[in-house]
Amino acid sequence: MPAPKITWISSVERQPWRQRTARASAARASTLELSGSRHQAWEGFGGCFNELGWIALSGVSKADRQKALDSLFGPDGCRFTRCRMPIGASDYAAEWYSLNDTDGDFEMKRFTIERDRRCLIPYIKAAMRIQPKLDLFASPWSPPAWLKFPKVYNHGALVWQPKYLRAFALYLLKTVQAYRREGIRIVQLHVQNEPLADQKFPSCLWTGPQLRDFICDHLGPLFAKHNERCEIWLGTLNTDDYSGYVHLALADVKARGFIAGVGFQWAGKGAIQRTAESWPGIRLLQTENECGDGRNTWDYAHSIFDLFRHYIDNGVCGYTYWNMVLQPGGRSSWGWPQNAMIATDPAAGTVRWNPEFYVMKHFSRFIEPGAVRLGLRGQWTGNAAAFENPDGSTVLVIANPFTDARSLSFGGPWGNVSATLDARSFNTFVVAGRK
Repeated sequence: MPAPKITWISSVERQPWRQRTARASAARASTLELSGSRHQAWEGFGGCFNELGWIALSGVSKADRQKALDSLFGPDGCRFTRCRMPIGASDYAAEWYSLNDTDGDFEMKRFTIERDRRCLIPYIKAAMRIQPKLDLFASPWSPPAWLKFPKVYNHGALVWQPKYLRAFALYLLKTVQAYRREGIRIVQLHVQNEPLADQKFPSCLWTGPQLRDFICDHLGPLFAKHNERCEIWLGTLNTDDYSGYVHLALADVKARGFIAGVGFQWAGKGAIQRTAESWPGIRLLQTENECGDGRNTWDYAHSIFDLFRHYIDNGVCGYTYWNMVLQPGGRSSWGWPQNAMIATDPAAGTVRWNPEFYVMKHFSRFIEPGAVRLGLRGQWTGNAAAFENPDGSTVLVIANPFTDARSLSFGGPWGNVSATLDARSFNTFVVAGRK
């Protein structure tokens, strides 16, 4: 049997992306090998479109802006295919707003996406010119403030009365419809970003019973009445209270009939294992990468690699970064510094690719939509993830978290792939398939 073609990409702090040579051998001993089990199908990687990201991109030259976008969406970049967008203002909007700020307009006659034409729609369409098949999932950070008590963006909850709930469901339906008319595909609607986040940014508190009942009695029936194909998801959950949110909703037969999947972020990582074990037929999605502190260190990138691995091993069908692009320091409009994959500096006219860009690219550049996760066994299982692509190629992504180099032998039908992993490195191996 001829030796398989092997691609090996490695990243360390001073060499963030380099192609190296690995060798195949017939040796039996290995520290990592395919177990033979097959798990979830993969749907895609992506990031979130936010206003401050487009503002950051708009501050550099057209050539640099295009280079940054190509590195996220292009065939030689991260190849994003499924991204997130806010409905109204996120905490990385330039100002707080909704798509209908007319108090008392319960029929949503004044609903409009005109505000989104400043930043959000140009950002999405610039990405779609590179990746025309881009799909999105959407979630509100806050409903229009006049539907809440108190009437503010950054505190409180929906007024729990039928006309307010019907109006909010209509608001969400109109969002999906308006974006479709723009040629932008919102394929999933997540009811609320972080229903337990009552903080300094746009937010809205929801209990588990409220999410269930809103889907059962308002959103689900409205989407069904209009034959709306956009999926309704129970997300984006930032709680490890599995029984009070996930199990409560999915155990309700009527709610379960409307819910296509469950989205998790932040503290939600503590509930995902129980969800995967209890509801093997439900699709799961990681909806927001943890955001760091704006310093974009390689140490934090290693913790993000572990986050990727945790979600992937627990059955998600996709992984979503938070801010794809920000100015250096990543400061929000209310003063919170956060990490980003790419930093653009309008003052210096520069673009910098941060460590977490390379973590993402080690996965997203090589794992294709339609890939199937493969089980692993051996000493390095806890630091690795493996997939089989539709073309039959096998992708192994593995980190060496140690401060010294370590030898790896990765076993499969081809024999073994042997390599020495640099200290504190990220690595991707692609073994060509036979299809």
